[in-house]
Amino acid sequence: MATTVGGMIAGSGSAGAAGRSGQLGLGDYRLVNLAHVNDPGRTNVYPGDPEFTLTTVTTVPEHGFYLQYVSQGEHTGTHWGAPAHFNDDQPYADELDADDLFLPAVKIDVRERAGRDADYEVTVGDLQRWEQRHGRIPNEAAVVLWTGWEERWGTPSFFNFDAAGQMHQPGFSLQAVQWLVDTGRLGRRGALGTDTFSPEPATDFEYRVSKLLYREHRISLEILANLAQLPEQGAHILVGGTVNRRGSGSPASIYAFVPKR
Repeated sequence: MATTVGGMIAGSGSAGAAGRSGQLGLGDYRLVNLAHVNDPGRTNVYPGDPEFTLTTVTTVPEHGFYLQYVSQGEHTGTHWGAPAHFNDDQPYADELDADDLFLPAVKIDVRERAGRDADYEVTVGDLQRWEQRHGRIPNEAAVVLWTGWEERWGTPSFFNFDAAGQMHQPGFSLQAVQWLVDTGRLGRRGALGTDTFSPEPATDFEYRVSKLLYREHRISLEILANLAQLPEQGAHILVGGTVNRRGSGSPASIYAFVPKR
């Protein structure tokens, strides 16, 4: 598979041409949208984050064109986080390269374990067992957790508060992320993805996984959707969104390029 968008486009728009040239073209892929629709009536906002509102500014009958005013935090809904989100000495959103936002992707299915234990932490052993079945995680990959939390989107159960007001969501263990970093699977650029609020379990009040992840040019992909359509391996992820000056990330459009089998 091509390692850059330009490389894929260079092939062709048709599978036949791809076969003649020896390269894959855009016609050899299907696009999967991995983002929820940004809807104030449905979007679960992380506790303490700014309120999310959409206000109609103009309409076609009255003004000749339709426009909304959007008020939200940089991490509202499906979003990506930049290294500066937790580390003062790391790049802001506008300091990343385009290549930092286009990554090979793998999906780790932990729905069964997360269903039994909402505080489940993915272990090094989980990742190694995944590799025994699917092959080595590519260097500088987006490692995406499929926890099943996307099915809770737009409902109070997405937060999963207990009686004391503590949120419970699964995530990566610190040891697993350290292993991904040390072995190059995250590398200088790479990502952790999840269908929850954050790559660490919600009980990690120090955000240790995020602080480790956000070194170098690594990013997070959070509150992902449609993960059933993302294969375990072989896809690439392209991350988009508004790049603000000194941004901590952005509400995102995230697409998977999935090879047609």
